[in-house]
This record gives sequence, structure tokens and C-alpha cells, in this order.
Amino acid sequence: MEILLDELYKIDLTCNHYVERKLQLDEKSYQISGIAQSGKTELVKAYLLTCKKNSYLYIDIADVRIEIEELNLFLQDFCIKNKISILVIDNFVPEVKIVNVSQLIVCSRKQYELDFLIPQKLTPLDFEEFLAYESRYDSTAISHYLQLGGFAALQRVSADNRAKYIQEKFRYALSALEFDILVTATKSLGQKLSAFNIYEKLKLKRKISKDMLYKTFESMITDGYLFQLSKVGYPNATKKIYLCDIIFKSTLTIQKNFARVFENIVFLEILKNETEFFYEEGIEFYIPNNSEIILCMPFAEERMLFKKLESIEAFIFSNQIQKITCVTMSKEGEISHPISKVEMLPFSQWALSD
Repeated sequence: MEILLDELYKIDLTCNHYVERKLQLDEKSYQISGIAQSGKTELVKAYLLTCKKNSYLYIDIADVRIEIEELNLFLQDFCIKNKISILVIDNFVPEVKIVNVSQLIVCSRKQYELDFLIPQKLTPLDFEEFLAYESRYDSTAISHYLQLGGFAALQRVSADNRAKYIQEKFRYALSALEFDILVTATKSLGQKLSAFNIYEKLKLKRKISKDMLYKTFESMITDGYLFQLSKVGYPNATKKIYLCDIIFKSTLTIQKNFARVFENIVFLEILKNETEFFYEEGIEFYIPNNSEIILCMPFAEERMLFKKLESIEAFIFSNQIQKITCVTMSKEGEISHPISKVEMLPFSQWALSD
């Protein structure tokens, strides 16, 4: 193990074409959690490359050459001997013994109870971060975002290999059951879907334990692969399902539903604001604290929006909605309404308005 650690210590790290994220690291110790392909490894490598070469050691626990029990025996002494002040443990698991260094950074899919580390969650690129990869910002940016999603690595994958890349990466990162749940959820994007619904679908294809499926489904929500949205006023009603990234829709299924994909990117933008929101029949998103409704109508025109407002008029008046935002692909404008401010905004303008 000491020979391997010495090899890892001397190897030159690379992080080509890295684009800075909103989350940036400094000299503090961190626990960085996030789903596969969210950019954890590139984030820490980019940070290490700003430090003195002999001051850090990067270890990936997913390296098959590493045996954790043996690593635990040698790591502390190795750090002391080589005066390592920065230690990064990628793909961390609780079995790894924490050693004493000036700065410790661990990366993992799950967030563990490591109170001495500052917890940080890394998600796929949001639209604002995605724009850093665009050579110029114009009307094509939203189209590129809808094609590529938020996994930065896909910027370097050709269009004909994207499906294969995503399938291979997530078959490796997830268990067989987790992958099947992800595919099933992707097929029901933006629709009401419960763990029981998924169980009913999957039991027709494979032998499966209901308890295990429920537990795995909840774990995927906790880890950030899937999201659920409750119906306003009905917490026990079946929730809508959304994905951590829209690229799954085009790479894990053959279904085409642009409206659902568009709804998902709007959902993710609202989610990052950390405000409570819900769905209602005929209404994609309702934000009570803002007294606001957000409608997803990518190709809407004024006439279509008027009809939509008529269909949800009772909800608008009973909840005294102050603001209605209709998020579109490119249409912009305002519509008069007796109690609400009604705007049509292109997604790119709406997403960056905060």
C-alpha cells in the first residue's frame, strides 16, 4: 500500500478545460456530496492544481488497487512522513479512517455525518453555470441546454455517443435496481408517480422486494437523483416526479415530450431558490410565499395564455395570486388581469432574473 500511496503522491493531476462552478473551495475542510457526474472530482482537482504539488495527496477509493483496511494502516504515517497538508478522499465511504491533516476534503454520493467538515452539495450545472460553456450567449443557448443538460462532461462527448455515455456511466454508478427506478421515473417525467406505481411496473419485469424498492426509491430522492413535488393542500396525494437532469429523457428512453422536459428545467430553477412550492391541477408550480403561479408554456401565445387563465381562474381568486409568470421559449409580453400581474418571459430571461 505504501508503494501505491507513493505513486499517487507523485502522479501529476490533470483537469483539462475546467470551467469554474458557483461552488468554489478554499483552505477549509469540506465534505462534498452529489450524484455521479455532477463534477465533484473536477472541482477538487481544479482546486488542488492551485496548491503546491508536494502539499497534497488525492486518493480515489473507487480505485480497485486500494484495500481500505490496508489503507487505514498506512495513510496517517504516510501523510506525516511526506508532510502532506491537504488530503482529498474521493468516493469516500465510512470505512475509511479519518486521518489528521491541515485540510481534509472528502467527496461522496451520500452525505455522511462528519461534523468536523463543512457540508457542500454539488448538483449538475444550472442554466447560469451552463452559459459559461457557451462561446456566445444568444437565442441558441437555451436550445443547447435542452440538448445537453447539466452534466459538464457531456460538453466533450459527441452527439452520437451521448446516450451510450450516460447509460454506461449511470449503470456503473447505480445498482441495477436504482438504474431501473431511474429509467421508470424518466418515462413518467412530470407526472404523478409513487413508489408503489414503480413497484407495480417493475415487478412485471423482475423479481423484486417491495420494501427494498421503497427504501431504494427514498434513497435516490435523498441523494438528489429524483425529486417529488406535492399537491398544494394534499400532502398525502400522489406526488409528481422530476429528474436531477433532463438528459436522461433523451438517453434512457425513446419517448419524446418536449413540454415535460421544459417543465423539468423550470422545476430545477425554482428548486435552487430553496423556497416551498407545489403543483395544482392545471398549474405546474405554485409558490405560496410569493403568492405566485408559474406556468410552463414553451410555445404559448396570448390567446393560449388567456384560455389557460380562464381554466385556473377559481384558484387565482381564491388564493389571491399576485403574480403569474408564464415561462416560454422565446415569447415575451404582459397581459392585463384584475388581480394578478401576468407576464410571459423567455426561459433564459426568467432563469437569470434572480
